[in-house]
Amino acid sequence: MRLASLLMQRRALLLVALPGWCLLLIAARWLHSGHPAFAFLVWNLILGLVPLVASWMLVRADREGASVMARLFWFMLWLLFLPNAPYIVTDFVHLHPRPPVAYWYDIALQYSFAFTGVVVGYASVADVQALTNRHRGTRTGWVVAILALMLAGFGIYLGRFVRWNSWDAFVHPHRVLRHVADGSMDPGDHPRPVGVTLVYGLGLVMGYVVLRRLVPRSDGRDEEE
Repeated sequence: MRLASLLMQRRALLLVALPGWCLLLIAARWLHSGHPAFAFLVWNLILGLVPLVASWMLVRADREGASVMARLFWFMLWLLFLPNAPYIVTDFVHLHPRPPVAYWYDIALQYSFAFTGVVVGYASVADVQALTNRHRGTRTGWVVAILALMLAGFGIYLGRFVRWNSWDAFVHPHRVLRHVADGSMDPGDHPRPVGVTLVYGLGLVMGYVVLRRLVPRSDGRDEEE
């Protein structure tokens, strides 16, 4: 009963409290300026919440003994949309003074959205890692988590510079595969995709590892079974 209560509190925090604070900042800014600047952050945040919903559905499907295809669907949906959560960090590129709203307010607004995206992304990775730990062991769980975060770094590059979305993997899978396979990731010829992938991917990995070490589990153990 206590575990269920803790899970409900966590979901409320991630899906209501943090996004609610972001929406409050956007609404207050709109009322003050009369212009819906940064409204695109709301859509980006919605996309960033998809991997968290997908990871919870994956855990639920596993708990209820769903088919392999159902679990694979939720896993792939989680993996494809995971980059959308930390991608919000790159929206700082749109930050510049926009009177009459104070610059410090817009910085706080952008930070709130970016922080929420990263935390939501980490929470979804923790869900999948815990599930992998249960079935394949702790070492495999960490491998899945690290690889997923590195792929998220590449996804950030595809979103920010190639301007692709997660659903392009469904709508235009051949284009995505062609882009990855055509040598565009050669460090010598194309340093940007490699650099973006490594900087954001490794940054996400380090942040996730630190967070996992700093935040103890409720049962006193560091790793999920």
